[in-house]
Amino acid sequence: MKNIKKVLIMLAIVLTTGAYSSQAQIYVGIRPARQTVVRVAAPSPRHVWIDEDWREENGAYVWAGGRWEAPPHEGYRYSPGHWNHDNHGHQWHGGHWHR
Repeated sequence: MKNIKKVLIMLAIVLTTGAYSSQAQIYVGIRPARQTVVRVAAPSPRHVWIDEDWREENGAYVWAGGRWEAPPHEGYRYSPGHWNHDNHGHQWHGGHWHR
């Protein structure tokens, strides 16, 4: 009986910790204006230009694009981010590297 209680307590802790660690979704009524960035020469042929990109910071979107980035591993490709729109407003879904 004591073991079952311990397991249930541990399960409750894990579940509540996971709920608190998930990120809140940020919606905006008007999408932020895309920045104009001058593209400089690539540091190497491996680097990929990441154009429009935003990150969440203090409940708002902050411009993070206009940069060259090398793939984390050989054979990875970059899928650019995009804006989605629904009844709540616009939401940014960031780009990511994948095989």
